[in-house]
Amino acid sequence: MARLWLSLLTLTICVLAPVSSHPLVERAGPTLPTQDSFYYVPDDIEQYPPGAILRERKPPAPIAAFGLLKANLKDSRQIFYRTTDSFGRATATVLTVLVPHNPDYTKLLSYQIAEDAPTVDCAPSYALQLASATGGFLGTIITQAEILLIQAALEQGWIIISPDHQGSKAAFCANELAGHAILDGIRAALLSSDTTGISKDPAIALWGYSGGSITSARAAELQPSYAPELKILGMAIGGTEPNIANVINDANKGPAAGLLPSGFLGLGNEYPVVEDAINANLKPEHRQAWAKVETQCLLANGLDFAFKDVAGMINDLPALLAQPNISQVIAENNMGYRGVPKMPVFLYKGVFDEVSAVKDTDDIYEHYCARGASIQYVRDALAEHGIAAITPAPKALLFLKDVLNGRKQPQGCSRKTVVSSLLDPDVARILPATILRALLDLIGKPIGPLAVG
Repeated sequence: MARLWLSLLTLTICVLAPVSSHPLVERAGPTLPTQDSFYYVPDDIEQYPPGAILRERKPPAPIAAFGLLKANLKDSRQIFYRTTDSFGRATATVLTVLVPHNPDYTKLLSYQIAEDAPTVDCAPSYALQLASATGGFLGTIITQAEILLIQAALEQGWIIISPDHQGSKAAFCANELAGHAILDGIRAALLSSDTTGISKDPAIALWGYSGGSITSARAAELQPSYAPELKILGMAIGGTEPNIANVINDANKGPAAGLLPSGFLGLGNEYPVVEDAINANLKPEHRQAWAKVETQCLLANGLDFAFKDVAGMINDLPALLAQPNISQVIAENNMGYRGVPKMPVFLYKGVFDEVSAVKDTDDIYEHYCARGASIQYVRDALAEHGIAAITPAPKALLFLKDVLNGRKQPQGCSRKTVVSSLLDPDVARILPATILRALLDLIGKPIGPLAVG
C-alpha cells in the first residue's frame, strides 16, 4: 500500500524541487485530533439525529498540497456531525468541505480518502491541513497525495466533501461504520447551506480508491435502507479489496503487508472480539512493533512491515479467522454484504493488483450484476495497485462529470480489459490540461474553473 501513490509522489517531487520562487510556508502544525476537543464525541450524542451538525469551524490550518503548499480555495470548513457505528449506536466524526473558486453549489462529490491506519491522528481532516504531521516517516504523506485527484474534481467547480469515514476510533476495515459515516456526511453537508453555500438539493456522487473504494461501496449498499432520501446519481470506485480474508493472503509477505496489522488493529478498535483475539494470540516478540502501528500512518506502517510474514506473527491465524465470531466480523465488512448499489457505477482495477487479486473484483462485479446493478467495469491490463490509482482516474472523472450533469448512463453491466486507460481517446483529450492545471494548482493557481465573461 506504501506504493499506492508512488507515481503521484514522484511527479510532485519533480515539480516542487525547482519551485524555489514559491517559498514553503513555515510548518507551525495544527493540533493532533487526539489532543483537539473539536473531535471529542459528547456524552449526549444519542440526542441527535444522524447527520446532525454538532460543531463547525474553519480548519485550524489552511488546506495544503502534501502539507506544504497552501491550496488556493474559495473556502473550506470542518463539520463535526452525528453518525452511527457498526452496532447501531450513535457516534460522531468530522467532515472536510472544500469549495473551489467559481463553484457550482448544485454539484456535490463525496471523496473518500484511503486513511488505512488505526489512529485518528491520521484522519483526512487533519492530514489535508498545512504542516500536518504524525508518527513515522513522512507522516500523512500518502493521504495527502490524494489531494491531486481532489483538485481535479475541484477544477470542475464541484463542492468536495471528505469524511473521516473511519470514525472517532480510527476503525480501519470497519466498513459498516464507514458507510454510515459517508451517508451522514452527505446529510451534514446538506444541512450546512448557511455556511458552505451547498444547495439543499444538489446532484450527488461518490468517489474513492483502495481503502476509499470499499467504504464508498458500503455507503452505496446501505443507502436504500439507511439514507433513502439521498439522491446519489453515481459512484466511481477503483482498487477495490472486496474480500478481507483474501487480502490477508494476497498482501502477506508482499509490499502491502503493512496493511495487515493496521487492518487487524483497526477492526479491533470497533469490535472488542477482534481486539481480544489479537491480544491473546499476537506472539510476544512482535508486540512492540504492533504497538508502534497505533502511533503511525499508512506509509510508515507500510515500510515497517513490507515483505514480512505478518500472518506468522499471530498464533495459528487460519484457525483464528475460522472462529465463528471472527469470521462473522470479516464477512460483515466485505463488499456485497449489505446488497448492491442502486446508482450507476464506474469500477476500475489493475490486473496485476498486488493488494487484492483482480479475481476478487471480478467476483464482486458478477455478484452485483447478478442482482441488478449497473456497472461499467474497466480492467487495466498492465497496472498494479499504484498505477491503477492514476491511469483510469481521468475516465472516472469523465464518468462523474456525466452523472453530475444528469447524463443518463447505460443500464446493465459491461466489462472490458484495456492495455491502459491512458490510451482511451476521451482520456487523451483531457489529460494534458488536467495535468497542467494540477501542477499550476500546486504553485498557487486559484483552484476551480475559469470564470466566463
